[in-house]
Amino acid sequence: MDGAMGSMIQTYKLTEEDFRGERFKDHSSPLKGDNDLLCITKPDVIKEIHCKYLAAGTHILSTNTFNATSISQTDYNLQHLAYEINKAAAAVAKEAVNEFKAKDPSIPRFVMGVLGPTNRSASISPKVEDPGFRNVTFDELKEAYKEQARGLIDGGADILNVETVFDTLNCKAGIYGILEMFETEAAYPPMPLFISGTIIDKNGRTLSGQTVEAFWTSVQHANPLCVGLNCALGALEMRPFLQQISKSAHTFVHVYPNAGLPNAMGGYDETPEMISGAILDFAESGFINIAGGCCGTTPETIAAISNVLKTATPRQIPARTPYLRLSGLEVLTMTPDLLFVNLGERCNVTGSRRFARLIKENKYEEALSVALDQVRNGAQVLDINFDEAMLDSHAAMKRFICLLASEPDIATRPLMIDSSKFDVIVEGLKVCQGKAIVNSISLKEGEEEFKKKAKICKNYGAAVVVMAFDEEGQATSIERKVEICTRSYNILTQQLGYVPTDIIFDPNILTVATGIEEHNEYAINFIEATRIIKQTLPGAKVSGGVSNLSFSFRGFDVLREAMHSAFLYHAIKAGLDMGIVNAGQLPLYDDIPKDMLELIEDVLFNRKPDATDKLLEYAQSNKKGGNVKEKAAEEEWRKATVEERLKHSLIKGIDQHVIADTEEARLKYPHPLRIIEGPLMAGMSTVGDLFGAGKMFLPQVIKSARVMKKAVAHLTPFMEALKAQSLAEQGITDESESHAGVVLMATVKGDVHDIGKNIVGVVLGCNNYKVIDLGVMVPCETIIKAAIAEKAQVIGLSGLITPSLDEMVFVASELQRLGMTIPVLIGGATTSRVHTAVKIAPCYKSPAIHVADASRSVVVVSSLLDENERGPMMEDLSELYEDLRQEHLASIKDRKYLTLAKAREKRFKLDYSSYGKSVVKPKLLGVKAIRDFPLEDLVATIDWNPFFQTWQIRGKYPTRGYPRVFDDPDVGEHARTLFAEAQAMLKKIIDEKLLQAHGVIAIYPAQSTDGSDDINLYSPDGSGTKIGTLHGLRQQAEKVSNESEPYYCLSDFIASESSGVSDYIGMFAVSAGFGTEKLVARYEADKDDYSAIMAKALADRLAESFAEKLHALVRQEYWGYEAPTEAAQMSTEDLLKVKYQGIRPAPGYPSQPDHTEKREMWRLMDVTRESGIELTESLMMHPGAAVCGLYLASPESKYFAVGKIGEDQVTDYAQRKGTPVADVERWLSTLLAYK
Repeated sequence: MDGAMGSMIQTYKLTEEDFRGERFKDHSSPLKGDNDLLCITKPDVIKEIHCKYLAAGTHILSTNTFNATSISQTDYNLQHLAYEINKAAAAVAKEAVNEFKAKDPSIPRFVMGVLGPTNRSASISPKVEDPGFRNVTFDELKEAYKEQARGLIDGGADILNVETVFDTLNCKAGIYGILEMFETEAAYPPMPLFISGTIIDKNGRTLSGQTVEAFWTSVQHANPLCVGLNCALGALEMRPFLQQISKSAHTFVHVYPNAGLPNAMGGYDETPEMISGAILDFAESGFINIAGGCCGTTPETIAAISNVLKTATPRQIPARTPYLRLSGLEVLTMTPDLLFVNLGERCNVTGSRRFARLIKENKYEEALSVALDQVRNGAQVLDINFDEAMLDSHAAMKRFICLLASEPDIATRPLMIDSSKFDVIVEGLKVCQGKAIVNSISLKEGEEEFKKKAKICKNYGAAVVVMAFDEEGQATSIERKVEICTRSYNILTQQLGYVPTDIIFDPNILTVATGIEEHNEYAINFIEATRIIKQTLPGAKVSGGVSNLSFSFRGFDVLREAMHSAFLYHAIKAGLDMGIVNAGQLPLYDDIPKDMLELIEDVLFNRKPDATDKLLEYAQSNKKGGNVKEKAAEEEWRKATVEERLKHSLIKGIDQHVIADTEEARLKYPHPLRIIEGPLMAGMSTVGDLFGAGKMFLPQVIKSARVMKKAVAHLTPFMEALKAQSLAEQGITDESESHAGVVLMATVKGDVHDIGKNIVGVVLGCNNYKVIDLGVMVPCETIIKAAIAEKAQVIGLSGLITPSLDEMVFVASELQRLGMTIPVLIGGATTSRVHTAVKIAPCYKSPAIHVADASRSVVVVSSLLDENERGPMMEDLSELYEDLRQEHLASIKDRKYLTLAKAREKRFKLDYSSYGKSVVKPKLLGVKAIRDFPLEDLVATIDWNPFFQTWQIRGKYPTRGYPRVFDDPDVGEHARTLFAEAQAMLKKIIDEKLLQAHGVIAIYPAQSTDGSDDINLYSPDGSGTKIGTLHGLRQQAEKVSNESEPYYCLSDFIASESSGVSDYIGMFAVSAGFGTEKLVARYEADKDDYSAIMAKALADRLAESFAEKLHALVRQEYWGYEAPTEAAQMSTEDLLKVKYQGIRPAPGYPSQPDHTEKREMWRLMDVTRESGIELTESLMMHPGAAVCGLYLASPESKYFAVGKIGEDQVTDYAQRKGTPVADVERWLSTLLAYK
């Protein structure tokens, strides 16, 4: 193949006049840059470039038509010339090829018509605020590609190449248009087709999110002569992805990479020798059949590639594997070891009342949570159906799938597009970039209609469900099911060219136990028909809607679920491949009570005449007596062995009997350690498994840990006595304990938050790790000394605030400087995998690993300490972190920012004619201390949602938040228990005055500065004396979606000095954490980590509530701009949703992310003297359960996120604050939009 066209054109330094030529000299739009137009206005230049590539050894010459669709030419107002441009381009290329053929006919040479990706995306919304929006349709793309293909073919193209595919749906539209043209237009018979995808970064995905294998799966229905990759990456970066497509594709494979990644100046650095060396490696590895070059490559590059490939052996095309492959963002391959594929049934308006309600209420975004639930419950394919009389099914299908595409956790899954209306199915296929399943088609309307629909589905690249239904009706007997499926199979494979694996038969799962005799054989008929279909129709799959089976027992959910499980057990054995089933509601076959199972199977296999009556009788009797059985089971566990009792206590978190049971076990076992290693660890292992699988929740884990600690505490004196005796007998003085490993943990210097760290410590401790917790605000030198002294094998660093991130970088740097190699775990609310990869890992050659939550800590630590696992894990992690670093760098490069001056021009502007009238002079001016605020007055305004988040209790919509979480089917019971225990402790705290709440507020006259982003504060005595300045940061990231939206800074909400309007600003600092350390220490002394964590969590909630309560008092009394009647009508929920006037932004948060502004606040309010709240060196508040912020009263004020800022603003901000730029960059490191 040839190389780059665009960079070669640039070497000619063509002017606007060159692009216009005589024909377009008066055209209304600028044309410079429309390289495709040069095929008409400068064909000699294009031909000369073609000839250079042909002379270099090119066999396949690409036309200069990358942007020659009518869609792309719209940018130049030349969309009407798309056909002409393409025909001219192909003709120029053909002329060059013919000249070289005449010189040497022995060398094969071809013209390849290039169809670029267009400048629009069918899968991605250009509007951030509207993820369901699309600026181009499938049909528009289809027609544009078809028009381009006609022009290329008429101009002499021998091959068509749909290339640089960043959005697979765009490509599928092109494929559909080309295939439609081949099939319906006699002038354009089929010709060779190439397809070339583009991987945008080292994560190995297209811009629209697909992996390489998913991309190939989505387009393979086009049967291209060749498929491959081009553009975006250099050859070396392409290697793993090229290997993947080479392994998957049952056709020829090509590659034409860039000359490396673009450098800082937009150029390319890889030489022809470097590129050809990588291409030779691809050839020798058996990856490719064809090679060329993309951006930055030259005729010299192609000559070098041609030279190295002269003796290379072409890739051997692998045989097509007989598996059904489907795709969303990722591929699902139905290999034999997959056994059964769950088709999630809940995104179906007829299968889920909740989903139907949300769709009818136009709550599409919330309806996505139903799809996410299905994924989390194990659905491997999502069934999507909008067949409802009162819905616009076409619009609903399109909108939901478009929204779904913006949710990566859901969009990984393939879709089953399900409707009884075929035009609704087509609407869904037009917005689905992956390979979907169509549900369904059948012979019901006759053979011709069946073939018509099947052909359409094939051109969209979909697999099809074929119902056992023909002109005579629905099949119920084994013979009719097999007959219809066989007939359909032969039509699809022999007449329409279907691959057998893309055919899925549904032989009709029908309802049993209806009381109608002919229905009694329905289950066994399905199972036996499935067996025959799999034996006689090779490659075909079998599916079914499982819930149909048990409709006779609606209301008896336990029985229905057991029926489904038993039916699937036997149907899967017979060959059932997939089924529409609620994966989260299936009991294990072995767990079905034996008496129930026997009755169910009597019905399924029609073994007894009275089977239905017996099963109904069983269901009714057991529904009544269920609670009695449950109570009996609760008492029964105390009769089990001591090992089983200990395990039960751990799993259930029951500590009433643990001491007695542990003592019984101690008397039974030869050594106390054997009890820990045996029944106790077995129980905790089960707890870990359940927690990891999402079947157990954090409060339960902590309660299990409390049981474990009590058991271990009882055994510890006995173990110590035996150890001391053994060491004395051996004359050994080393008293090191036997642990799985030693983990040192600390909240870094300047940070006082440790709830998350404590939870990790509990989980690790209960997995037999020795955990040494250094506490909070731990200096780097203390961490290092303790790590050496304690012979730590892992160091865990925790932090909540942004400055803690810098402290972690410092700790890692110091560990490296001292030559230490201990792995470091990074955790805490502000930490992230990206920050760890970009900022921390490069400073430390040994492992530095981000751990997202407690459930991952044990897995990571155990892998690090296992010699066999550590190496592979670190190799994977190093590769991942390098990818994250490159992605981060790319994100900074690609994002656009306004200059600070421009952002200030586009600032939010108060309307002083009305704003001046709204300003209320505060009743309080100056400082006021608030001491011993009654805690009982704070209970009503507690926001409980963050409390449940602390405990990792997450419900699913619509039961996600408090108090709806109590009704969540999965976590509701645990949430209620946790909340009840929190209420009990809260009552104890209030009744016994275990915590105290102190705070301070201040209100001052204030004006924003003209031409700057600062707010000056003045003396409350009316003298106009300036007493301080608060410094603001302004948004700079370009707002593409809404160009009229202002670029905010907090100073925008305060009247300026020149406005003539007198304005004010307030500030506050509060804490409800006085007494927390003493209370927590008491619980920890009792080895009650659960209560210690609970106390800290409640102190945090009280502090936030204090801030909310005090803000209300300021609005209503101390400032008085909120009317008492308005305040009285506002509920707690309204308060938490900020439905009042004004805001209270906090330093370190999105609207003012600079923690150093706290210093000025502390000075102006004399916070430490007035309230006792201190600032640490890293500007954390102590006690930790504390909140501070500003009060802005403007009705126009709103919360916003500053986001990334440019170097010009950092320099300006440093000058305004009188602070070195380096210090500002350190405090704002996560916001910098430059390296």
